[in-house]
Amino acid sequence: MKKSKRFKMQAVSFSLTLSMLLALTVTACGSGNGNSTAQPNSSPNSTVNEPGGTTNETNPAEEELKPEAGAELTVWEAKEQVEYMKQVAAEFEKEYGVPVTVEEMAGGDQGTRLATDGPSKLAADVLTLPHDQIGQAVKAGLLLPNDVFEEETKSTMVETAIQASTYDGILYGYPKSVETYALFYNKDLISEAPKTWDDVIAFANTYNKPKENKFAIMWEFVGYYSYPFIGSFGGYIYGDNNTNVKDIGLNNEGTVKGFTFLQSLKGILPLNAGDITYDVKTQLFQEGKLAMNIDGPWSIAMFKDHVNLGVAPLPKGPDGQDSISFSGVKSYYVNSYTVYPVASRLFAHFASSKENQLKNFEMTGAIPASIEAGEAPVIKDDPIISGFFEQFQHSVPMPSLSEIKSVWEPLKAAFVSLWNDPGLDVKQTLDKTVSTIQADLDSK
Repeated sequence: MKKSKRFKMQAVSFSLTLSMLLALTVTACGSGNGNSTAQPNSSPNSTVNEPGGTTNETNPAEEELKPEAGAELTVWEAKEQVEYMKQVAAEFEKEYGVPVTVEEMAGGDQGTRLATDGPSKLAADVLTLPHDQIGQAVKAGLLLPNDVFEEETKSTMVETAIQASTYDGILYGYPKSVETYALFYNKDLISEAPKTWDDVIAFANTYNKPKENKFAIMWEFVGYYSYPFIGSFGGYIYGDNNTNVKDIGLNNEGTVKGFTFLQSLKGILPLNAGDITYDVKTQLFQEGKLAMNIDGPWSIAMFKDHVNLGVAPLPKGPDGQDSISFSGVKSYYVNSYTVYPVASRLFAHFASSKENQLKNFEMTGAIPASIEAGEAPVIKDDPIISGFFEQFQHSVPMPSLSEIKSVWEPLKAAFVSLWNDPGLDVKQTLDKTVSTIQADLDSK
């Protein structure tokens, strides 16, 4: 599985669908022709379907929040999560008296289906989205804010998960699980994970035998995996936490310093970027020839039966700084067109509790976003998952702006060319990269 390719394919499809929907929604809402048009239900205090068809208003600050009378919910969940979600649904019905139907829906399809089926009230009341899809969904008016449980969510979830579930200053998501890449290592080849890149270099100088395909460390040369050489050194993609596309930081002093350091590592991995693919490093790691492999939790199954596996945070930089990775966050979101906005909020909050995140981990391996869940022995004492959770705390959410599509290919090209030719001028190369990105943004 290649993370960057999957991200781009989903983002393009989702962006196109939402753009068309947004145009249609604006036209319909502004027509004033008196025709009945489905509108989002934004009020957390509405109680619908009361006898006589009346709508009552309650104040959750004054009394306990209760689901609407007669409420019943539909939840979308990916195949690998269906059995877990059915257990959560049964517990929710037991506590709140609201029946919940769990429908299987591939994770990559839920956002697109919300865009097409939401306004016609055919979509699920609650669904899961990766954080890079919420920007377009919010612009299209498809999601309700996490307003009732906002403060509790912010105080109980890892900060990066909150950032990722927020758009334009408003929290929409109920964080569910997190993922990032970290350092896989073969304990039979290196007993303890290196703490710094200096440690990696020292080990490589004693271990590497290129003619025998024995290497100390590998990572993929795509933009997704280049971020530790950007953010760890003071660089960035877009300014203001990847929200300001007018401020591109890929040729600033920090990024230049990071990519200069990257070039210095060619000595411990004397291969061109095109020779270091996911398949190549996966095979070498399985065969016991590659000692360390920068990869994500999606690859654990590939190694657990082949390698004496350990996972640790990425090595610290040359100045002792933590290596900052890109991360992804999956959260529950409430469909703005739901007939039961209170019950839906209650369910999203219930499903994202510490207890349910731990249940999700035990049943599916999903890494919790909850701070307390991350401190639980089942996570903290797990030699594999604890490494990812620790690295996640030194990560930034992958940008959710649609403008990120203008970045991936030019960034990959710079990453590859500066690696393949360590003599290439870093500043000039990155200046050209930023010019390419800016031209693409201007054309759109």
